Amino acid sequence: MNLNDISIFDLSTPEKLQLVEDLWDDLAASPAEVPVHEWQKEELTRRKANLKSKPSSGVSWDEVKHRLRSRYGR
Repeated sequence: MNLNDISIFDLSTPEKLQLVEDLWDDLAASPAEVPVHEWQKEELTRRKANLKSKPSSGVSWDEVKHRLRSRYGR
């Protein structure tokens, strides 16, 4: 079989998940090269300012996990 005849859509689900994980790891190795849009920077700045002015508006990571597990049963 020729590699040019293989499509990512022909991969099994575990193979696709592994591919996504490998791609994510590769991107994470060079975070400076990952583009961040201006609107994303503005949103992060807004959220940081909101958290600084209202510290009680934040939610702990444990609470986030609890909410997600409650909602999705995992």
